[in-house]
Amino acid sequence: MIHFLRRRPFGSLLLILLIALLGWIWHERTALWAFLDIISAYTAKEYCSCRYVMGNDTGYCHRYVKQWLPASGFTDDAAGKRVTVSGMGRSNSAVWIGERQGCRLQP
Repeated sequence: MIHFLRRRPFGSLLLILLIALLGWIWHERTALWAFLDIISAYTAKEYCSCRYVMGNDTGYCHRYVKQWLPASGFTDDAAGKRVTVSGMGRSNSAVWIGERQGCRLQP
């Protein structure tokens, strides 16, 4: 093993970094899996609040919630004041509850 380290120091360093990265991913797997829901949940909740609590127009609210990870599906039900957003394989909805309660994510 020491012979390999001396002959290929950069390859050895890359191998060690890869093993460390895989270990970190395994250790944080629960948090990383939860991240998939965050994108669509955040977008649905913030858009609902922008549109139905603050009363802004749709164009402004789309720009307000735009992220570098795009949503794959977006539905704004103006009659029901419900927003559904899909992204990264997950879908979340937020609905306007009332003037004092604002918007809430739906389970």
